[in-house]
Amino acid sequence: MPVSVLAIDQGTTGSKAHRLHEDGRFEAVGSFEHRQIYPQPNWVEHDAAELLGHVRRLVALADGDKALGIDNQGETVIAWNGATGEPVYNAIVWQDARTLEATERLKAAGAEPEAIRRAGLPLDPYFSASKLRWLIDNAPGAKALLGRGRLRLGTSDSFFLDRLVGIYATDVTTASRTGLMNLETGQWDPELCRLFGVPLEALAEIRPTAGEFGAVGKLPIAANITDQQAALFGHGCRRGGQAKITFGTGAFALAVADRDIAPDAAAGMLRTAAWKIGKGPIAYAIEGGIYNAASAINWARGLGLFAGYAEIDGFVGPAAIERGLAFVPALSGLACPYWDRNAAGLWLGMGLETTKTDMMQAVLEGIALLAAEVIDTMHRATPLEGAVSIDGGLTNNGYFCEFLARALGRPVVVPASTELTGLGCAQMTLVGAGLAAPDRLPPTPPPRRRVAADRPLEATFRDRFRDAVERCRSWR
Repeated sequence: MPVSVLAIDQGTTGSKAHRLHEDGRFEAVGSFEHRQIYPQPNWVEHDAAELLGHVRRLVALADGDKALGIDNQGETVIAWNGATGEPVYNAIVWQDARTLEATERLKAAGAEPEAIRRAGLPLDPYFSASKLRWLIDNAPGAKALLGRGRLRLGTSDSFFLDRLVGIYATDVTTASRTGLMNLETGQWDPELCRLFGVPLEALAEIRPTAGEFGAVGKLPIAANITDQQAALFGHGCRRGGQAKITFGTGAFALAVADRDIAPDAAAGMLRTAAWKIGKGPIAYAIEGGIYNAASAINWARGLGLFAGYAEIDGFVGPAAIERGLAFVPALSGLACPYWDRNAAGLWLGMGLETTKTDMMQAVLEGIALLAAEVIDTMHRATPLEGAVSIDGGLTNNGYFCEFLARALGRPVVVPASTELTGLGCAQMTLVGAGLAAPDRLPPTPPPRRRVAADRPLEATFRDRFRDAVERCRSWR
């Protein structure tokens, strides 16, 4: 009987289910969008019950599948009543910056170097720890539940697992995004929990990425993984030096590392877990991110700078940066390697002759140039090899792919599948269920596009962009 597995990709804007067959066929099964809730500036929430409802409806689409895998949003957190399963507040999304003051206070107290040493992550509201503390202090009834030992406080995956199968657990990749897991031990770090004021006893058990997570009826859950690590696996990045960039709402670059990089060598990059398969050791990765990628494009479209995507697929003449026009996509601040939430979006070099088309060309280039800054820093921390594999909506833009290759000075490859997160989750599910070894996974189609770096961008233009980045910093 043919073997297949079901993978659920629970993402920032929606939830999708895909089926992977043993012959390599990978197909969409179903999807749902969910509401984005913005209670006030810099606050981003989801309805936790809505997310769970969508996951349940996707699980119900299993049809003869041998196992189930779920990937999650990473740093998004939920607090709920362990006795009733009811959330006590909306899910706080990874994009949310409400805890900026709290993380800045910890920085001012000198706590960041130790946090980076233990967890691999800087002090930033992007990560889960400060949001978990906020829930304790502000979610209705949270402190009372904590006092009675009933508060469950975790990333969204632990909520799904608890409600689906009654197992309160997370995996090493998701736990490594909280700022509370010790990268060396793969377990919660008591000192980090004390630093953020998060009670260790309210946190979920940390398990391997590929392994046992209970069963929904007769369907075993064999993989639990955060989205960007799932995408890394789906890109085929399995050995040290292989890197990918996912251009979604934000842009996330990950590279597999041969070992956990020393904190001083990481140079502003994030040290994180790539995955843990069964009883094997933790595989490590290094990561850099951009807060605004597709979100910057959508913002510009909302301003009326373009109407249809065909309008921005090609431009006549030199690059905008070569003509002195730059855009820094720091609309939500700067992530790696700058870590400046007070940076602001910036166009520089505009004149009376500047058109909407020029401005959009600069927006696309700014995203690519900031991604190149991340890859350059990553390469200094751990040497990267060969082409960079890219996915996400922006890879449908021919100009963007070509300019990115120029900015990187290395080829870029666009895989055939546009659902690398779901594919990686499905592949990890095969491994976790014992249906395939990591080096004997079903074949994948050849790349959809490969763009050579035959005209690398001159260093002077890279320097011009770096100058623009410096000008936008600490603006707010």
